Amino acid sequence: MNWKTTLLVCLDIFGAGAAVTVLIFSTEPTAQRSGATKQTAMLVEVTTVAPDTVRPTIEAMGTVRPAQEVVLSPQVDGKIVRRGDAFTPGGYVDQGETLLQIDPSDYRNTLQERQSALQQAQAELTLEQGQQAVAKQDYRQLGDTLSGANEALVLRKPQLESAKSEVEAARAAVEQAKLNLQRTTIEVPFDAHIVERSVNVGSQVAPGDELARLVGLETYWVEATVPMSKLRWLEMPTDGQQGARVRVRNRTAWPDSSYREGRLFRLVGSLEEDTRLARVLIEVPDPLARESDRPRLMLGAYVEARIRTKRLDDVVRLNRDYVRDNETVWLMENGALTIQDVNVVFEDATHAYIDRGIDEQARVVTTNLSTIRDGAPLRLKEITATDSIKRAGE
Repeated sequence: MNWKTTLLVCLDIFGAGAAVTVLIFSTEPTAQRSGATKQTAMLVEVTTVAPDTVRPTIEAMGTVRPAQEVVLSPQVDGKIVRRGDAFTPGGYVDQGETLLQIDPSDYRNTLQERQSALQQAQAELTLEQGQQAVAKQDYRQLGDTLSGANEALVLRKPQLESAKSEVEAARAAVEQAKLNLQRTTIEVPFDAHIVERSVNVGSQVAPGDELARLVGLETYWVEATVPMSKLRWLEMPTDGQQGARVRVRNRTAWPDSSYREGRLFRLVGSLEEDTRLARVLIEVPDPLARESDRPRLMLGAYVEARIRTKRLDDVVRLNRDYVRDNETVWLMENGALTIQDVNVVFEDATHAYIDRGIDEQARVVTTNLSTIRDGAPLRLKEITATDSIKRAGE
């Protein structure tokens, strides 16, 4: 086959392929518009709400503090010669119980010396009174009249006053010696729990030395912090009325169902330095559970406090997730979306409390929507048996 024949065959093949391609494109079906686009209503779930009277809670974190605390120090110096059996860290002691005994020997001797000095001063006063009686008798017999100052000297009035002063000073010295002797016995000022002990038998102590740290058994405080915006909702004790109830929990140390009951006690008049939150004191009675089977509070523990607020009347309680941007709520009205402005009067950790903007039996949209527009068509999602079980579980 020569080159002319080959060229003709190639041209024939190329022409046949071009013809087939034109035939395919000329017979391809074309897409046509079917008219106006149909708008589909968005599928949503709703919840029906109604106003109610509620008492929300404020969740706060706080630290356990002693309500009554004292660091014992001696008022006299000496050597510790005896200590009470309960005087150990963690021990419980009653008011008036003897904790420590400082050696009283020197103080007994001092008391005896002061008592002897008092007796001597009293004897000298008696002698001076006798001498004054003699001076008065001699003065009357002489019948002389002297000026006031000279008469006082003749009648020994200054000597008598000096003797009386010596008696009073000696009597005060005796009282001081008795007081110092009493102070060698160190007693418990109130029913207490011993947290620290710094001395033992044989220790030499002086005024100002730390002997022990004691905390009261009656109550502990929880010092909690709350936002300043929530202070107006707290019920502090007034006019003999107790403060609001508080539940105290230690999630790291107690079982989930365990808690302690307390009461709001006082608003501390300063802010927490780091967070700038307000500080409140919560009073918890019987903190060491000596009279109950409740869990014990530990000093310094970080705990959770749930504080009951003042009563809110005629408010709608709604999950915080259903309150949208700029304090709005999505409502389903007549099959369409309504973006409703509301007034949130209070919020806690999970709920918002609304006093204006939602009518009774309003249907709040709980579904997150991609298209947010007033009047957008909505339709309710059918609740299946599985959905009902899930909601019951929630």
